[in-house]
Amino acid sequence: MQARNGRWPAAAVMVVVPLAVIVWAALAVVTAKPPGREALHETARLDKGGHFFLAVAAILLAAVVGGRLAERLGQPRVIGEICVGLAMGPTLLGRFAPEAKDWLFPTETLPMLDGLAQVGLVFFMFGVGRELAGMPLRGVGPQMLFVSQASLLIPFAAGTVAAVALVDDFTGPAGDPTAFVLFVGCALSVTALPVLARILTDLRLTHTRQGQLSLFASALGDGAVWLVLTAILAVVHGGSPAGVLWNGLFVVALTVVFLGPLRSGLARWSRSRAASGEPAGGDATIMVVLAGGVAATATLTSLVGVHQLIGALLAGLAWPSGNARLARVAERLAGTSRTVLLPFFFFGFGLTIDLGSLRFDEASVLALTTLLFLAVATKVCGPALSGVLTGMRPRPALILGVLLNTRGLTELVILQIGYQAGVIDERLLAILTVVALATTIVTRPLLRLLGPDALEPAPVPLPDEHAGAGGARSVPKRSSLSR
Repeated sequence: MQARNGRWPAAAVMVVVPLAVIVWAALAVVTAKPPGREALHETARLDKGGHFFLAVAAILLAAVVGGRLAERLGQPRVIGEICVGLAMGPTLLGRFAPEAKDWLFPTETLPMLDGLAQVGLVFFMFGVGRELAGMPLRGVGPQMLFVSQASLLIPFAAGTVAAVALVDDFTGPAGDPTAFVLFVGCALSVTALPVLARILTDLRLTHTRQGQLSLFASALGDGAVWLVLTAILAVVHGGSPAGVLWNGLFVVALTVVFLGPLRSGLARWSRSRAASGEPAGGDATIMVVLAGGVAATATLTSLVGVHQLIGALLAGLAWPSGNARLARVAERLAGTSRTVLLPFFFFGFGLTIDLGSLRFDEASVLALTTLLFLAVATKVCGPALSGVLTGMRPRPALILGVLLNTRGLTELVILQIGYQAGVIDERLLAILTVVALATTIVTRPLLRLLGPDALEPAPVPLPDEHAGAGGARSVPKRSSLSR
């Protein structure tokens, strides 16, 4: 009992006190007279390294607070982390306390923070690849293919049609209308697989037909979206059709190599190391090799003109899922990326976009309304109709569509890539960010509205990521939708 009671003073010293000091220092900068660089340096003198670690502490602590608040509101943690990232940028902090923002995040520290964000994204995509590789397809093949095609193609088609009317007002510096139209289609058709998986776990929907179908459909759809995005970037960067075809063939060849010899070779290597009596401390060696391999694969794909995240995704597909030791090491790496490194991406995204600068003129309001309506209507109704045509009842089919309407993190990554490539301008970046957040936020309320009695049992049990390789998660007796 004494040890337990002693945790609160320790928590106050390690978390509350440093956070209070950071807030005080930031406010002191704001209230300093005169509000300039001179006052800034009088308030606190920090070198480049000091400012970097100050920014790291502020971002991570804010991510924890935002995630906790989101969970209290019935939303996934990622929503809170995204909103905190936006609030720490020009949207909120930069608008009401610009001196504090400049002191917390000076320009010279931004490249270092961006480096952390890029590492987090690469390892995050590795984790997505592992999710895809571990999905069984037995028992849901025809229905899954039908639903996945509807989830991808119907929103993609609607997005391209809407983009034709937006191309004159919202095209980015690259000035490529074809890339613009295809990119908007990609943005509307994507589903955030990691966020969807988290929602399914939290609501105990993983072992329902809708949960499995939504996972399979989002996996196939997002894979296609990343391939289309790769082709778009190749064209924007001056690639010829032959070059785009070569890049596609390279990705296919690399995938064949990864999913075949490399995958089985890694499994055999791990079994041989375990048979030789290597101690558990050898996990550290495997993790270092894994991190280096993911980075090298990302470098290889980037070298040939394919986005580096595709290389990380292929590395995740190649990592053996049936080996307990390799799965444990990979989960540690992916988990660290999700919890520690991804908040730096949200911060960088928040610095890039200023939602407060979105001009609500007629063109912007019409674009936001149209894209939001199309995003929800096509992503919900398309898969739902496919579900009905393949034997599902209407209300269970609507639950399937609502799940696939979750965009969240994956769309934000895609939007950032398109904006940095000059495909879209800042206004459309802000509009599509609102669409991504809104469609993710409404997922849980809509699921609760449709009710738990509309769920159907799953035909195939999924392995339990918490039970080790080959383990099976115990099927819950009821979902938590009614809570």
